[in-house]
Amino acid sequence: MVHAPYYVRALVRSNEIWLTGLAGCVGVLAGLSVWVVTRATLWAHRVLYALQNDGRLSGLESLDPVRTLLVPTLGGLVLGLFGLFLSRHFSHRPVDPVEANALHGGRMSLRDSAIVAFQTFLSNGCGASLGLEAGFSQIAAAFGSRAGLLFRVRRADLRILVGCGAGGAIGAAFDAPIAGSFYAFELVIGTYSLVNLAPVALASITAIGTVRLLGGVTASLALPAHGALAAGDVATVTGIGIGCGLLGIAVMRGVTIAEAVFRRTGAPAVLRPVLGGALVGGLALYSPSILSAGHAAATKVLAGGVPLQTLAVLLLFKALASCISIGSGFRGGLFFASLYLGVLAGSLMAAIPGALWSGALPPPTCAVLGMSAMAVAIIGVPMTMTCLILEMTADLTLASGVLLASILSLLTVRRLFGYSFATWRFHQRGETIRSAVDVSWLRRLSVRRMMQEPVTLYPPEMPLSRARQLCPPGHAPQIVLGDSDRRYRGIVLVPDIHLPGTPPDRPLAALAQNEGTMLLPGMDIRDAARAFEQAETDALVVVDSLETRHVIGLLTERYVLRRYAEALDRTRRELAGETRRDLCTGRPS
Repeated sequence: MVHAPYYVRALVRSNEIWLTGLAGCVGVLAGLSVWVVTRATLWAHRVLYALQNDGRLSGLESLDPVRTLLVPTLGGLVLGLFGLFLSRHFSHRPVDPVEANALHGGRMSLRDSAIVAFQTFLSNGCGASLGLEAGFSQIAAAFGSRAGLLFRVRRADLRILVGCGAGGAIGAAFDAPIAGSFYAFELVIGTYSLVNLAPVALASITAIGTVRLLGGVTASLALPAHGALAAGDVATVTGIGIGCGLLGIAVMRGVTIAEAVFRRTGAPAVLRPVLGGALVGGLALYSPSILSAGHAAATKVLAGGVPLQTLAVLLLFKALASCISIGSGFRGGLFFASLYLGVLAGSLMAAIPGALWSGALPPPTCAVLGMSAMAVAIIGVPMTMTCLILEMTADLTLASGVLLASILSLLTVRRLFGYSFATWRFHQRGETIRSAVDVSWLRRLSVRRMMQEPVTLYPPEMPLSRARQLCPPGHAPQIVLGDSDRRYRGIVLVPDIHLPGTPPDRPLAALAQNEGTMLLPGMDIRDAARAFEQAETDALVVVDSLETRHVIGLLTERYVLRRYAEALDRTRRELAGETRRDLCTGRPS
């Protein structure tokens, strides 16, 4: 890889002002990504569906039924064939920004991310019921990663630049710099930090400025003004928050069910998007708002006047279409789609208090609360949604209600489900990622790297009299027993060898402990700490495998806990930006 000149790299690595400037450049690329992907998708809508408007599908009253069925189906075929081509030429799976920051120190492939962005364009362009954020946030985050690698920034700073790219893209998509910044912190970086605010905020601002200079991407979601919330409205807000949390869980579970159903059909992977596109097109015959993310449709619902029966059908069909789209293999995100789902859910829930007492919250207000609560349930970004609502409405009267609904939704999902949509997908692949916080050090700190070797083995039949000669008090805390083939036979504590009253001809095997508890070299530090806790011992033997039990090392609990504490402290300092501050002030880090 080509790198920037050394003196420029040194400035970026040692001075946070230069790093902030680099983040601003990443924001420019993020804004350009949003503009290109959005404009290309709207153009595809106009061409494929023969539209006479700006390309917004979901706001239309009707569409040509033939195109409504045919375009998603044929689009699924194109996507399936493209996926078949990729499977034959690329064996690895693209890494998204959250996974990159959690496991790979912010390293992302620009080529793989461009492929994901193109797949998202294909999916949304043909009408799949998903959002574009998965595409432009992916490529924008990859630009941040590539910029960091170009200047060889430190691992912690590379993670920040990835967040700058993704946050800048979201901020540019909504013309909301504060929401974009919080999106970077909450979802992509994994923690808030005052030291990292400058690069993240500047990236979001420059991304928005870039989109505006290019002519904008058309205001996609307009929210009406709302009145202040009264104390009696707390019950309504609580119901919306909890209800949207439960609905968000159902949607995330529904995606998994849809994937399982498509696998059980026996259809090859190349044809699953075709089936999914046909189903989505069939649902869209009821209303074009089922197609795409649904921003224009959300604006119409927020204006009011939609019958309750229509709202219920739209909510069901939109949720089904989103689950089918992802389950069949289309590319896209649920963040943008969750906004429309939340508007529908909130408008429906407004009917309950409206029927019980007068003066209840109006449906548009409940729709806004539902929009924030649903997005938080699926994505897990409460401050992002609170700031997004404030920036889009320029009205502080809803702030407390939006924040309360978001928090209740988040708590409901965490208590009953435990995952956001991103971490739920990781869990299904066998990963243990719960956020974008860097946990790769857990995998790097393996038992093989920490164990003590070589280990002297003592035969289990050795009498205590001989063992007392070889292992006087203070020799070592414990000795390891092994047969002639170095198979593990237990651990003996040296103080036990010298206990008074023990027959000197007694074999060491009689004092052996933990013969059935061993560590494997591939275990990470968490597995090792858990094994020590269960065995309630100070040292455990490392064997090559549980079948052969050949001793290859020894590990103590004290050393494991010390390395764990050191790694935690290093991670804490990186997240807080202390290492960069120490560099700038000249203090040792």
